[in-house]
Amino acid sequence: MSFDTSLVRADRISKTYEGVRALRDVSFDLRAGEVHALVGENGAGKSSLIKIITGATQPDQGTIFIRNQPVDDLSPRRAKELGIAAIYQQPALFSALSVAENLALGLEEQSFWNRVNWRARRSRAQKLLQRVGAVISPEAEAGSLSMPEQQLVEIARAIGADARVLIMDEPTASLSDRETENLYGVIRQLRQQGVGIIYISHRLEELTKIADRVTVLRDGQVIETRSMAGISREELIRLMVGRELAMVFPKRAAAPGDVALELCNLCCAEAGVRDVNLVVRSGEIVGLSGLVGSGRTELARTIFGLTPPDSGEIRIKGKPVQIASPADAIACGLAYVPEDRRRHGVISELPISANATLAILSRLSRGGSIDFAEETRIASEYLRRLRIKAPSLHTSVGTLSGGNQQKVALSRWLATNPSILVLDEPTQGIDIGAKAEIHALIGDLAAQGMAVLMISSELPEILGMSDRIAVMHEGTIVGVLDRAEATQEKILNLALGHSAQNGALLGEPTQ
Repeated sequence: MSFDTSLVRADRISKTYEGVRALRDVSFDLRAGEVHALVGENGAGKSSLIKIITGATQPDQGTIFIRNQPVDDLSPRRAKELGIAAIYQQPALFSALSVAENLALGLEEQSFWNRVNWRARRSRAQKLLQRVGAVISPEAEAGSLSMPEQQLVEIARAIGADARVLIMDEPTASLSDRETENLYGVIRQLRQQGVGIIYISHRLEELTKIADRVTVLRDGQVIETRSMAGISREELIRLMVGRELAMVFPKRAAAPGDVALELCNLCCAEAGVRDVNLVVRSGEIVGLSGLVGSGRTELARTIFGLTPPDSGEIRIKGKPVQIASPADAIACGLAYVPEDRRRHGVISELPISANATLAILSRLSRGGSIDFAEETRIASEYLRRLRIKAPSLHTSVGTLSGGNQQKVALSRWLATNPSILVLDEPTQGIDIGAKAEIHALIGDLAAQGMAVLMISSELPEILGMSDRIAVMHEGTIVGVLDRAEATQEKILNLALGHSAQNGALLGEPTQ
């Protein structure tokens, strides 16, 4: 099939968020009747590019062309009018409405005085569902559908809107093999109708089945655009992760002590965590890697009692413990610095002194009032110890830089005197200098005997800071690599669900 007609073209797009360059001079194009795969690590810039193409975000520089015409005022409404539709991993359906009603939204022109032709609405819904091979009743409530069924409804809605550009973000993540093959059939049908599809997936093996071209993003830049027929999965992985460690990581040689934290067949249905086995020793930094949706944060929340486990066992220093709440976790010597520091790590309106002591308020309370002198003493200690740059202890945390906010979030939990520290994306969104300082702090804590479980989407950080690396896929740990044998390619292979050729498959470190 010849792909001559340009549907979408991004020309030298750049975008910066809060000082972090998400896209740098990115050029990308989609032709009629092709599937163009867009791949890259977490944080490579895929989501930023898609947001700009769909009008959700405006670029700082560059131009978007739709059918070779520049569009300067692209918005979600305008993008829809121009035939651009996106199907995300989490479907955006109204759960209380029926399938037919969800399909009608945005497709039917209604006014206050017009009556709904329910028979025509149901008939069209049935035809659209048949086109995507979905065996779903138009009368079914959307909230009662499984995730794969909801995805198919979203695809049917895009087809009904005569979308000429369809963006699919991890569309097979929650589909069975049969449903996946059915989706491939729908994609082939759309290609024959001249629809262009931007296909985002971490399942690289499926790209050879449906993609015509592939563009690799890394660190917000286009590394290469190639014909899918001329590139192997191994080469794609090298292009995705092919950078050397770009930073100096102050990692010290570890001499791990006794087992501090042990997870034995840990399961939590609510969090999607299943049969996790892992050991973290005192003085050791264990990196927890995996793709978005692999269950890393969910595991941290289960360990900390935010979503308590259904079965399995948590052992602290060899003794089984019951952790049904964060209070239980803190009492057991656990501390957890969450990923979203703005929502869960700090309270931006409060001063540094209050934030640094939030987790130990019960210790500071005397007869219903707070011992402010003790609060000041403790906060001053961490201001000095963590080298937090601020005018005073009374400065609102929201006015600090991202790196200093992260240090305040860390001080809050260090004040509880934990023996085990769980860090979720500890350097996300902060500059290189602040990252180096946070890395040094983590190294210092491990050297002092603390057990550290560190979640990170950045492979250089995982490789640079970890003594061992546990890799998650679909809610469980699929492999553990020692520092000496770990490489970006091995980690990514495990994260993608491929069998490990090297490395232990249990949570216990090799001897």
